Amino acid sequence: MDIRVKQLGQAIRAQRLAQGLSQTRLALMIHTDQSVIARIEAGNHSTGISQLIKIADALDLPLNELIPF
Repeated sequence: MDIRVKQLGQAIRAQRLAQGLSQTRLALMIHTDQSVIARIEAGNHSTGISQLIKIADALDLPLNELIPF
């Protein structure tokens, strides 16, 4: 499971960077702290589905595009 959490974090990071968003900006968009985004992207934070939906919505992507497995 750890590898999948890391893959998810990498996908979020890639999409965020492709859109030119900072971690701080994404965090503001979903009403959380930048440190949470950093931990998610590093694969060090296993977050709930509601938070993942918020991230996907903020990135204007369907959730399944963030889950590469």
